[in-house]
Amino acid sequence: MVFERQKEAFFQRQLVAASAEPQYSCEVGSPKFYGLCAFGGLLSCGITHTAVVPLDLVKCRIQVDPGKYKGLVSGMALTVKEGGVKALTLGWAPTFVGYSMQGIGKFGFYELFKNVYSGILGEENAYIYRTSMYLAASASAEFFADIFLCPMESVKVRIQTTPGWETTLRAGAPRIMREEGINGFYKGLSPLWARQIPYTMMKFACFEKTVELLYKHVVPKPRSDCSKLEQLAVTFTAGYIAGVFCAIVSHPADSIVSKLNANPGGGVVSAAKELGFAGMWKGLAPRIIMIGTLTALQWFIYDSVKVAFRLPRPPPPEMPESLKRKLAAQ
Repeated sequence: MVFERQKEAFFQRQLVAASAEPQYSCEVGSPKFYGLCAFGGLLSCGITHTAVVPLDLVKCRIQVDPGKYKGLVSGMALTVKEGGVKALTLGWAPTFVGYSMQGIGKFGFYELFKNVYSGILGEENAYIYRTSMYLAASASAEFFADIFLCPMESVKVRIQTTPGWETTLRAGAPRIMREEGINGFYKGLSPLWARQIPYTMMKFACFEKTVELLYKHVVPKPRSDCSKLEQLAVTFTAGYIAGVFCAIVSHPADSIVSKLNANPGGGVVSAAKELGFAGMWKGLAPRIIMIGTLTALQWFIYDSVKVAFRLPRPPPPEMPESLKRKLAAQ
């Protein structure tokens, strides 16, 4: 009897403690919020891009030397035949470092710019023009994220596509600095912006709208009634759909970046002419597989970090009451 009363008292204290604990660990717009969002971006981009290095390596080689590397499966087989299984991991270090840095800028700055632009527009206009706001915030974030990424992307592509070049980050980065100076790390920045900014605009805007539509037309109950696991499943699905569109809109610029970094003496225009229109679309199939999976996992990891650290995760946007009243009065 005494034990039963003690057990009941213990669970009562646990319940009181749980109810006293705040729902979120911080507020939207606080330094802690942006810092943890940046950390989530670091994990989501660094882990996922490193995981698909074999696909990325073969994709880059198809773009640079389509005569030798004719497809995903045959390209992988040829890579293994020439350099062993280890050859499929070439460029993993600059990939991890570069895309971790990019993830900090991509997700951290996206949350920042979305909050800033929403404040500028006001509640009603932020709802009406929300897709434009997603596009502007993601483009602004990616502008800075690519500056973080570009040096490591330059090293990665040369490791993966230039025969006889260095095979490690610690050897490749000093070589570029020695032979070309700081410009060697940033010569691909303009085509990188041309690839990544449309990609990221599609990634965030398409994801946000797909989540909104899934909860409105597919998920049979409100988001608030969904478990955390069900919400993360919606996140993964929306991420994959967004990833397919991302791969398509950014692929020509991706081909130019690969060609440019594989031929240090060339320029953007000459690389585009050498590839031709058809050549810019080489390697699209493996890139759709890679980017679709990658984007879905990135959103899943990012949202999981938000759940783990109890960050605010606002539901899909709803029309403000003030706007409803205005429309009703018309």
